[in-house]
Amino acid sequence: MSKSGVSIHPSCVTVYNELKLGKGAVKYVIYKLSDDYKEVVVETQSGASDYEEFRNHLVNAKSVHRGKEGKGPRYAVYDFEYELKSGEGKRDFVLADRMGRNTITFIAWSPDDAGVFPKMTYASSREALKLALVGLAADVQINSDDELEYDTILKEVSRNKR
Repeated sequence: MSKSGVSIHPSCVTVYNELKLGKGAVKYVIYKLSDDYKEVVVETQSGASDYEEFRNHLVNAKSVHRGKEGKGPRYAVYDFEYELKSGEGKRDFVLADRMGRNTITFIAWSPDDAGVFPKMTYASSREALKLALVGLAADVQINSDDELEYDTILKEVSRNKR
C-alpha cells in the first residue's frame, strides 16, 4: 500500500508481466487511479507499436475530483526498442538482421496544469506501483506535452547509446 493509502489492483502486475515477457502481445500499459482514488487499476493496454497512439492517450487523459474534470495524471509502462550505435545488444528475432535493446520504462505523467489533488495522490502512490512492477529498467517523470515526445524519452532511456 502506498503512502496515500492507495492499493494496487492485481491486474496491474498481471498485465505488466505479459509486457515483460516480450512476446509482442503488450507493448504498453497505462494505469490510472480508480474514480474513488483508492486503487491503481489498468486503464488500457495495447500491443500496438504506434507511439503517437500511446502519447495521445496520455495527453488526453482526464481526472475528476469533486465534480471538476481536468487534465489527468497517469502511470504508464512502455517497452522502448532501439538500436545501438555499436551494434551491441540482444538480437531482435522479428528483424533478425538488427541488433537492438529493449528498455521497459516506467513513466509518471503529471501534466503541470492538472488539478492539485490528483497530482498529489499520483505522486504519493507512485513508489507503491513501481515496487509492484519488478524489473523496470528506467523511470521518467514527464510534466509537459513536449517532454512526452518519443525521441525525448528515448534519449533518456537509451542513455545516448543509440
